[in-house]
Amino acid sequence: MVTSANPVRGPAQPELGPSLPEGVRVRILRTAHGDRRAAAELASALTERQLTGVEPLPSQPPVLLRAYRQEVRALPDTTRRLLLLAAADQYPVDTHAFLRAVTATRLDTRPLVTAEVAGVAHATAGGIVFRDPWTRIAAYETSSVTDRRAVHLLLARVLRGEGESPRRSWHRGAAALGPSRRLAAELRAAAHTARTAGDHALACALVERAAALSPEPSERARLLARAAADAWRSGDADRARRLVAATDDDALGGLLALRAGNATDAFDALLTAAVRYAEDGPGPARTDHPQHAAVHLLARATEAAIYTGDLRRCREAAAVADRLGIVPPGTLGGLAAAFEGRYDDARDLLKAAAGRCGPGGDPTLLIHSGIAALMLGDHTAAATATVRAAASARAGGDGVTVPQAMEFRAYADFWTGRPRAAEAATLEALRQAYTTGQDNGACHLQAALAMFAAVTGDEDVCRERAEAARSYALARGLGLPAALALFALAFLDLSTGRFAASAARLRALAGFGPGHGHRAIRHIATPHYVEAAVRTGDTRVARAAHADYDHWARTVRSPDDLALSARCRALLASGAEAVEHYRTALDLHASGTRDFERARTELLFGGALRRLRHRTEARDRLHSALEAFEHFGSPQCAAAARIELRVLGELVSPVRGADDLVARLTAQQLMVARMAADGATNREIAARLLLSPRTIDHHLRGVFARLGIRSRIELVRLLGEG
Repeated sequence: MVTSANPVRGPAQPELGPSLPEGVRVRILRTAHGDRRAAAELASALTERQLTGVEPLPSQPPVLLRAYRQEVRALPDTTRRLLLLAAADQYPVDTHAFLRAVTATRLDTRPLVTAEVAGVAHATAGGIVFRDPWTRIAAYETSSVTDRRAVHLLLARVLRGEGESPRRSWHRGAAALGPSRRLAAELRAAAHTARTAGDHALACALVERAAALSPEPSERARLLARAAADAWRSGDADRARRLVAATDDDALGGLLALRAGNATDAFDALLTAAVRYAEDGPGPARTDHPQHAAVHLLARATEAAIYTGDLRRCREAAAVADRLGIVPPGTLGGLAAAFEGRYDDARDLLKAAAGRCGPGGDPTLLIHSGIAALMLGDHTAAATATVRAAASARAGGDGVTVPQAMEFRAYADFWTGRPRAAEAATLEALRQAYTTGQDNGACHLQAALAMFAAVTGDEDVCRERAEAARSYALARGLGLPAALALFALAFLDLSTGRFAASAARLRALAGFGPGHGHRAIRHIATPHYVEAAVRTGDTRVARAAHADYDHWARTVRSPDDLALSARCRALLASGAEAVEHYRTALDLHASGTRDFERARTELLFGGALRRLRHRTEARDRLHSALEAFEHFGSPQCAAAARIELRVLGELVSPVRGADDLVARLTAQQLMVARMAADGATNREIAARLLLSPRTIDHHLRGVFARLGIRSRIELVRLLGEG
């Protein structure tokens, strides 16, 4: 196997600068293959639009490559020919045929010693390993067209094994001297084979080369659109943007805007494309099934409408689907009906959508199934659908869809009380979203991480992630992540006793127009709003908020929604009436999945019982809540339970299991502690967790204080013993 060394030469944070947007920073590092010199050069040349993620990033550092080309040109011709053969075997398509080509032509490999002495590349039992990817590119680009053609033909000749036909076609296409319908057709067929196998990066290279060899301009545009789609599915957003710029495909443009641009523009482009496919047939990126494409584009337009939180756009998409005779995704009709107050219709449509979550299937439709299940309060079904969406995407080589599934999986993980495990999975999804150029999805994941941080007591992280999410979301009309981030801050206020601040934030969830608030987030936050409003004495507003929530809960018959509605009723009542409502809520929670909310109901019930002097039952309820909060890793809620128990005269330890590090640290502190114990610097930890070095420094000081230690050496010893 012929490979290329890919050393990560240390963190690139100092050279890239602190003001670089996180998505751009991650993609710059990926483009630079971890080379900090290349990353710094690429970052210094970014335009204003590239800094905002609107335009693709540069693909090569010209100054660095110029120096590498000079270095390669200084080598003897015989050495350069061997390096060219190795480079053509690896760049831009890895074909693993170098050793066979050497054997077939009986090439003398002794000139490679010169390359090893120069530090450019070295020979191994598997082939040639270049010093870094830029050296490999320089070795290829410094050769003449004639020499390149010769090595491509040689590599094509030796690629005769099973499954090697797409790569053989690649080399045949790379050796072509000019347009050729025959070779273009061969490359298209090879791309289909690669695509079917889930190798979208190879399919993109093949189709792009087919476009270059196609003599008809209309065919070239169609092929470039297909190559852009393959580049997108392979996770190379910058290449997709460069390719789509050469076409007039509004469907692809809308998709790219949905994932990294303005959500309103994305909606308009996707809906326009859906209408064109349904009425006029396909355009540049045509398909044999235009009706299926129209349905798929409507699903994407629905996602854009969900992101914006704009009721008008949900209605518009539903009306277009009805006019075209297309059965839209159930989430679209369900959202429109729910936002209009037609709860019976919404329930039926959402249940139909949520039922389409069997194994396999289209990942996009599975994600929609998960969204529908979330709206119905069925978090087990939502988790199942989104997990299957991610698995189906991976099986089809569509890694770009995996973080999209995780965006909505995070809601289910939050409600069912798995914040610690979910935080790690969501952080990985955040990294994937940034790497694949999906900054809008990354914004949504940042808001979800803010919510997890609020639950696990990481106040600084909650505020940092929430502010980052809201700043980005408000600039791009993303009402969903903006509202979720605000909910995270409100929950943090609620759990720390800042009830007036919490109520003020929660009142703002549906305000200020599309792109700022979101009806769905306002709905799921209603029980918390009722609690905050009651605590501040504003029962009139609390009753009005509860009435609509109760209407929805009774319509969908979700045990958890009914339980939370009963909890709201208890908060709005007093004495024996409140006790009965709390008992009803806990009975309903027993049939649901929101274990974290069940614990919060027990906490509120325990406090109510204490005030009514039902000391024994109050003690039992509060101990049960405390145990649950410690299990979930929610220290602030646990502290509230301890305060109630102390008022009852109970002696409770500050933390459960004093020797248990997991119980003594928040989720984020534990992650930071483990990385620090492994030798990572604060800046390296910040880069891995996508946080600021200042926040990491604060966390480490908190870790030392909680564990009663003063140095990293003591931290290593403690974690080793644990």
